[in-house]
Amino acid sequence: MQIFVNASAALDGEGTMDRPFKRINQAAAIAKPGDEVLVAPGIYREYVAPVNAGLEDARITYKSTEPLGAVITGAEELKGWTLYEGTVWTASVDNSMFGSFNPYTTYVYGDWYFAGRTKHTGAVYLNDKMLYEAASIAECVAGEIYECSWEGEASRMKWFAEQKDGKTVFYANFQGADPNKENVEINVREQVFVPEKNGVNYITVSGFVVTKAATNWAPPAAYQNCMIGPHWSKGWIIEDCEISNSKCSGIGLGKYLDPDNNHYFTYKHVKSPTQMERDAVCRGQYHGWTKETVGSHIIRRNNIHHCEQGGIIGRMGCVFSIIEDNHIHHINNMMELGGAEISGIKLHAAIDVIMRRNHIHHCTMGIWTDWEAQGTRISQNLLHDNQKPDFAKPLKGGMMSQDIFVEVSHGPTLIDHNLLLSDVSLRMATEGVAMVHNLICGSFTSVGGGCDWIVEEKLRQRFTPYHIPHRTEVMGFQTILHGDDRFYNNIFVQKYPAEDITIRSDSEEKYFAENRRVGTEIFNDYVTYDEWIEWFELENDTPDMKTLEKYHYRSLPVWVEGNAYLAGAVSYKNEKNKLINQADEVVIELEEKDGKTVLKTNLYDYIKDFNVGLITSDVLGEAFEPEQRYENPDGTDIIFNSDYAGEHRELTIIPGPFAEAVTEKIVY
Repeated sequence: MQIFVNASAALDGEGTMDRPFKRINQAAAIAKPGDEVLVAPGIYREYVAPVNAGLEDARITYKSTEPLGAVITGAEELKGWTLYEGTVWTASVDNSMFGSFNPYTTYVYGDWYFAGRTKHTGAVYLNDKMLYEAASIAECVAGEIYECSWEGEASRMKWFAEQKDGKTVFYANFQGADPNKENVEINVREQVFVPEKNGVNYITVSGFVVTKAATNWAPPAAYQNCMIGPHWSKGWIIEDCEISNSKCSGIGLGKYLDPDNNHYFTYKHVKSPTQMERDAVCRGQYHGWTKETVGSHIIRRNNIHHCEQGGIIGRMGCVFSIIEDNHIHHINNMMELGGAEISGIKLHAAIDVIMRRNHIHHCTMGIWTDWEAQGTRISQNLLHDNQKPDFAKPLKGGMMSQDIFVEVSHGPTLIDHNLLLSDVSLRMATEGVAMVHNLICGSFTSVGGGCDWIVEEKLRQRFTPYHIPHRTEVMGFQTILHGDDRFYNNIFVQKYPAEDITIRSDSEEKYFAENRRVGTEIFNDYVTYDEWIEWFELENDTPDMKTLEKYHYRSLPVWVEGNAYLAGAVSYKNEKNKLINQADEVVIELEEKDGKTVLKTNLYDYIKDFNVGLITSDVLGEAFEPEQRYENPDGTDIIFNSDYAGEHRELTIIPGPFAEAVTEKIVY
């Protein structure tokens, strides 16, 4: 059955073509498996909460009849502004319009939030641009540049709200714009398109603009609210949408509400944050975290931007999903929010998740896979400019920047055929990573560290889970030994200065040097597999536990072969079949041309006839702790015989993401 919705209809109807509903949520209340909800262009100021689930072979589809013509928003227009002082205007609303949730008395806060309880979930928008929240009317009037902002001049536009006589009173510095002639909106609703209950499966959302919600902080051991998402369900498709201006997260693939493990540290304090994370994993299995009931979503061809926590956020509910062909950009650029859940894509437990062909740029970081990146594949993505501008000061409680961060996972985590063009390519406080056929212009950081804490001068190790291969069931817990990494057929280029830089830690007034030297030299202290396996005397059929004990806690080996190092990038000391060319005239540039992103390079002038071997699942082997091969989610082998663009590799193979030497290539 087709159900029709049209906000411009003369009268509210019954969902037929002749008498459409005026609100999408009216259709969401009655749509059944196989139904298609067709939404006419218009602005829909509502919260849509689908009630019924579809079936795998009879989905419920919500579709904008004109691509990006139907706008679902959590905001309301605010009119009737009067001039207050200078370029600051004021207006007020009665608090009854907010119901039980007032975004202007609700702070952004929760577990793993480090920037202080100072910002509200509400926001003020001028012509779809979120203004900065001031701490006082005086600060709003001053309209000074916020020194941590990545946007500079834009941070002069500020707002402040106070409570008076049952009203929320707004003050906004529009820097010369007249709000009575422009479009000014305020966040009102916490979410835009999310079921209220779990298990609303097999929903498709296609072609909408989804925007402006008063979402709160979405850490992993909490209900992860978001602007749009499946809420602990299976088989959603979110496609061809524009998703922007969430106060925190845009798309949520996250955790259900567990009253006994919801912002546990914030409310109870008595368990360490990592212990509540372990609790969340195990409790999740009791609450239906299995391959049969949760995950397997498809997020594709969306334009996700200007969200201030993350573009896509998820914990556990993201398993077995595909995230592909999305444009994710300008995430957390305002730098008002800071904590350990900020990224273009931030996923905990990305088991068998494939992230491919995404363009991610100008984000605090591009992709962050935290805990249980087991069977995760990050492939054919373009990542660049995921780094703090030189003019911006670091936010206390903010995150360090990089293209990819893999944290405290046991693998196998596969990173292949990506263009990693920011100044840090991979933060790897982890083990069990394979990098194959990438172009790598930034450094590796947190190698051998970043996993454990020293508390009261004692080592407090972080045990994290690993799983039955291609399942969610926990197989064991272990600390990170480091190593067990593979680097095959990559091109490393020292694009940025090689000197270590001084970094302030995420949540403390402490400083440390961070590596900016590109290449695999940073693994020189790690042994080869042949050296490592000798320790265990496999020919001895009566092994002594005490004798072998020390080896069980040493770092794991690394495999490094077939890489090219250019412009000062440096190699692992034991690498075989490598190319080193110190020429410093290497060019790697991106250019916009006819709506496409084009890579221009002279890389292959320096690689010339350097050839490498074909990489397969058999070459990569298996990750140590879960004893799982680098393979497809269905258990079949991966053969790396196609490149970044899907072109077939011939018998002569060159390193890097392309099958053939290029000087100019459309990359998105």
